[in-house]
This record gives sequence, C-alpha cells and structure tokens, in this order.
Amino acid sequence: MLKDLLLRLIRLLVGGLFIFSGLIKVNDPVGTAIKLEEYFDVFSYDIAGFFEIFKPWALEIGVVMVVAEVVLGVMLIVGFKLRFTVWALGLMILFFTFLTFYSAYFNKVTDCGCFGDAIKLTPWESFYKDIVLLVMILILFLSRKSLKDNRANWALWTALFSLVFSISVAILAIRNLPFIDFRAYKEGVNIPQAMQPSAPLEYSYVMQKDGKEEIFDQYPSDEAYEFVELKLNNEEALPKISDFAVWNEDGDYTEEILSGKKVVILVTNLSKVKDENIDKIDLMISGLKDADIKIVFVAASSQPDIDTFLERKNWEVVGFQADATVVKTIMRSNPGVMLLNEGTVIRKYHFRNTPNSEDVKEVLGG
Repeated sequence: MLKDLLLRLIRLLVGGLFIFSGLIKVNDPVGTAIKLEEYFDVFSYDIAGFFEIFKPWALEIGVVMVVAEVVLGVMLIVGFKLRFTVWALGLMILFFTFLTFYSAYFNKVTDCGCFGDAIKLTPWESFYKDIVLLVMILILFLSRKSLKDNRANWALWTALFSLVFSISVAILAIRNLPFIDFRAYKEGVNIPQAMQPSAPLEYSYVMQKDGKEEIFDQYPSDEAYEFVELKLNNEEALPKISDFAVWNEDGDYTEEILSGKKVVILVTNLSKVKDENIDKIDLMISGLKDADIKIVFVAASSQPDIDTFLERKNWEVVGFQADATVVKTIMRSNPGVMLLNEGTVIRKYHFRNTPNSEDVKEVLGG
C-alpha cells in the first residue's frame, strides 16, 4: 500500500514536470531549435563533426522532443502503457542529464533551455534537477513490474488528445509567434529602461588575510588584505537587456532606433528570406512613405549584404547590423516586424501576419 502510494506520487511529480517543461517549449519551438543548434555546434566541434548534419533539422527534432515530453508526461500520470513510458522517459532523462552535465562541467552552453525562456536555470542547477528526476525514474524503472496499466478508453483518448494538442500548438507557434512571450523583448517592455539596473547594484569585496577570506561592504583600508573578487549582492537588479545594439558603417545607432515611432524589420538570416514572405512587408512600406513613422531594417548580416538586399528590393529604408543572438531573441520569425514607440515594444508580427500600413498608423498613431 505504501509502495503503491509512493510510486503514484513519483508518477505525478515526474509526469507533471515533463508536461510543464514540454508545454513551455511547445509554446516556442523555434526557441528550442535555436538551443539545439547551440548544442550541435558545440558537439560537432568538441565530440564529432557529424553533429553538424543535425543543424538543418533542429526545428523538426525540437518539435518531436517537446511533444514527446508532454505526451509521455500525460501517459505516466494517467497510467497508459506504463512500462513503455518509463523506458522512454528513462532514455530521455539520460540524454538530458548528459546535456546538462556537459554544459555545466565544460561551461559550453550557459542556459540549457530546460524551461525555455520562462525559468532560467544555471547549468549546474539544471544538472541537479535532472539527477533528481533520474533517481525518481530509476525507482519507477526498478518497480516497473508493480506498475499496472490503465486500460480504460479514457486513458487512450487522453494520451491521443495530448499528442494532437501539443503538435497543433507547436505548428501554430511556428507559423505565427509564441502564444506567451517570456523573453526580455516581449510586448510592453521599454528597451531603454530594461537596459538599466532595476535598483542600484550592491557589491561586496571578498578579501583574504592570513589565509582566511572575509567580506566587506567597502574596500578595507588595511593593506594587509589581498583582493580576491568583487561579489554582486543583488543579481536580480541587473539589466534584463544587456546586449541590444544596432550599427552600420557610420557608427552606432542604438539610441536613435529607440526614439520616436519606428517600424523595425528584423531578419535573422538574409539567405533564407523568400520573396513570397515579404510581399506584405512591401505593401506596408509603400503605404507608410508619407507617414510620420520611420522604417528601419535590422539584420544579422554584413553591411554589404544588407545594402545589396535593400537595393534589390528597392526599399528606401536605413539598414543596420545587429548580433544574431539578439535578433533571434527578439523575433522568432525570419523576417518579422516590430513596432516601437520611444523604445517601447508595442507589437511584434510574424511575416505571415504583417500588418498593413493603416493598422501600423493606428497602433503607433502616425
């Protein structure tokens, strides 16, 4: 009786965590794909070059992975095909544990993306979390003969519903934008404010004397102390955005882009931009020629490539460069459109949902 209760509790904890983790990532499959590309880059360089072949399939692999998290979590909780489910979860957690250990030990990928952008964990925190899950799944695995399948029809239909639901959400998120934006550039965020600390940063001085370390609020006057490190006491006050910048051959234009009313066309990869994906953007640009709204083009590419693209499209807009990671963080669409008003993110659009010029004027008041 006690053993059955313990196993049921473990099933609820493990299944619930997998569902929670999977749903967060189903909401943003493109973000998961970006994280997988980071891992494939690292593995192809450190372990074996063949990992490079997985990069073009990162999105598809990511969708399969996050959908499996949700479905297996549901199957574990409802008790459907438990032995298969425990085997599958065991293999999955072994893979995740390897990833998080590799990230933590070698300091390669500083954010594992276990919970997408919703909950940030350090590599070691992610590893310890996976160890706890591994232990619980191991208990289920060793007790798998005691697990009794739920053969009721509702269990089957619940599992099937979770499969259809999670795949549908993933496809909709890919073809549009994440339903819930957990990133620093979500709608409503004022970028200039987010680039500043939310409170004065407080530091402590770690000093050493006679082999013993001591912490001081101010640098000690006693010259016998040897400086060890400067410790930040309130990390939560650090700027939420620390790497936003745009520039071209004439210099830095970050401050300018964050003032006034702006339509920002963002491109993560110029070579993958298809003409049919920017038809609506063409119309939007044409309709805003006489509006008091400035259109800028920002791409993670070289300035000559940006200038060539703008000239080919005959877009009379200013082109800027930006860091690829920043552009990918802001926009999960290639290309995508962001509306700014005095640095505040008003709206973000997938290229499929590009607004017309009148909608832009209404939103920005131009």
